[in-house]
Amino acid sequence: MNGIFPGLHESLQEVLANRLGWSDLREVQSRAYGEVALGKDVMVIAPTAGGKTEAALIPVLDRILKEGSPGVACIYLSPLKALINDQEERFRSFCVPTGLEVRVWHGDVPRGDRSWSEGEPPHILMITPESLEVLMREGRPSRDLRHARFVIVDELHAFVESERGAHLRVLLERLDRIAGRHVQRIGLSATVGNPEEVLAWLSGDWKDRQLVHVAQPPREKRFSFYLEEDEQKRMEAIARIVSARKALVFVNSRAEAEQAGRALRGSVSHLFVHHSSLSPEMRKAAEDSIAGEGSACIICTSTLELGIDIGDLDVVVQIGAPTSVSSFLQRMGRSGRRGRSPYMAFVLVDAWDLLLCAAVIESASKKRVEPLIPVKRPYNLLVQQVFLEIIRHRRTTRTRLRQYLGTLPLFRELPENIHDLLLHHLEHEEFLVRDGEIFMPGPKMEAWYGKSNWKDLYSVIRGGGDLRAVTPDGELVGRLDARFVASGGKGSFSLGGKSWTLVKSDESHNLVVVVPGGETGGKAFWTGGQAGFSPVVCQAVQKILSRRRTLLPLLEPHEEALSGIIRSIPPLHSKGIHIWEVPGRRKLDAIALTFLSRSDNALLTALVRRIKGEKMKIRYDDLSLLFQDLAKEGAAEIVLDAFSQIQALSAQEMTDLMKIPPAENWKFGPALPLPLVREMASVDTWHMEEFAGWFSGLPLYRVPAPGEESCGKAGE
Repeated sequence: MNGIFPGLHESLQEVLANRLGWSDLREVQSRAYGEVALGKDVMVIAPTAGGKTEAALIPVLDRILKEGSPGVACIYLSPLKALINDQEERFRSFCVPTGLEVRVWHGDVPRGDRSWSEGEPPHILMITPESLEVLMREGRPSRDLRHARFVIVDELHAFVESERGAHLRVLLERLDRIAGRHVQRIGLSATVGNPEEVLAWLSGDWKDRQLVHVAQPPREKRFSFYLEEDEQKRMEAIARIVSARKALVFVNSRAEAEQAGRALRGSVSHLFVHHSSLSPEMRKAAEDSIAGEGSACIICTSTLELGIDIGDLDVVVQIGAPTSVSSFLQRMGRSGRRGRSPYMAFVLVDAWDLLLCAAVIESASKKRVEPLIPVKRPYNLLVQQVFLEIIRHRRTTRTRLRQYLGTLPLFRELPENIHDLLLHHLEHEEFLVRDGEIFMPGPKMEAWYGKSNWKDLYSVIRGGGDLRAVTPDGELVGRLDARFVASGGKGSFSLGGKSWTLVKSDESHNLVVVVPGGETGGKAFWTGGQAGFSPVVCQAVQKILSRRRTLLPLLEPHEEALSGIIRSIPPLHSKGIHIWEVPGRRKLDAIALTFLSRSDNALLTALVRRIKGEKMKIRYDDLSLLFQDLAKEGAAEIVLDAFSQIQALSAQEMTDLMKIPPAENWKFGPALPLPLVREMASVDTWHMEEFAGWFSGLPLYRVPAPGEESCGKAGE
């Protein structure tokens, strides 16, 4: 016994003893309690079902119970409304027996249910960042935040790299202003590659902080691999694996989820599909199925990686390789509870899939996890905050805007003249109008963002690519990609594992009408479907190929399949780019094995075309670039020369070569001057400074074609 449990408030002790059967705290909870009690910002890292929610709740509830609170004492922030809905029951089971009130506030909750009477604020408020933005501007309810002492940010890693994360940081700083002091921050996260940096990002200017990471004791993990090129046989293998079991089947995109659901229908009982484009009701039905008695199977995307509690699982199935080590750890962590060994089955197309899986698992075993890189140029968010301040006061002055924006730590790091540059542009482009020193909403601001009482201003998430799919009775089924509807979505298709027929499209009201049934013909797709593999995974693939074997113990057929790939590739170094020639249709093709990741290979492709000509035929994936019909001779040398020229460029010179992405890629991008759009792209999309830094130091190797003498590093 560590001595903390007996000192907890008596009613909290009773809840822990009666609800969880605890007579003491786990190590992660004891350590978190001690650090929170000292007033530190804390980041708790633990796997799924590792006790991190209780690690945050116990010290917070203990403090509230012992000291009381006249207002909202704790704000729980989540990236997903579904996660709030899932956690609500857990929070209430702790709070209600102790007399503490919990209130949920987000867009799916009726307005009357999320508000409260004057003088009767909840002790715990569960909310999304976008809803907190709304609440902070609602007069009386926002005043109840003055007593806030704690903020719990769940699934912190889901925020850090996005503009929602930058928005979250601004909200936390504004909460400090409302409270008149630093509101203690507690972040909950799965394993990340740079936890200290993420904790510093969460804390901002507050230096008193502590990472709480209790390593899990090593335990056996079971993996099985099924390689099958025929899709029907792969689906039959999945049906056998999940038969009479509770199972999650992970895929890497919504389209793949629907495809697998369609293929497995009829061969798997209690089958559900779960992804972000399905209605909350359909997702909840899937979650309830796995938490109930008997067998059930959910085909899902990353929506079930996050902390939604789905209970005990017998097996996790992965179709294809996970795209990141972090994702793999989250998915594997869904199985192996209650003392059982985690079991994950991989259903793969070929040995290349197996190679990628081996790279993921090897990286995880060596604790090589992707670092999280926060947004550094949040100009999109800056525009949002300017607009929100103006509608908050109806009109405002340049001095007031500079005072508000310039004192927020996130914006203090931006160039000094950025506010004047932005305000001048917004006025020039008629997003704002000025009367003397007073700024007011301009015609463009009202036309683009003024609908539904400025509702679009409260989120930095760009929308507009989806249409609501509803039945004739108005029941929401999910969301369909506008491009899918426009390109022939009429007819039957699969959504949520069920067949639907599209009967009417009304884009002016952002909806399509669907009815159940019909022969499933069309395959629904969504823009921006599958992400590429992370650089950590790609670099691990290179290490496996350079050593000519994997460290994983594989069955003989799988070992032989992997050996076949290794034999087909020339010997490689563990670092650097390897280039060789192969016959093309008319001329020689050149292959460059880069192992950079899909996004960096896309960037490299664009730079090569700027240098060598836009008509150059280049195809790229996560690991390589293929240059087609390049030359009758010396194809590899052309590529080597292009890469050498790029290595000699500075980050700014690379950025100047690139085409500026459409401003519409960012929600408030159309309100930004082009130089700031270019800077956002360079710093936060292309990560050009980092790319230029390490690309310039990569060795370039000319690999001999069959019959050629061995060639070494370029320039030797």
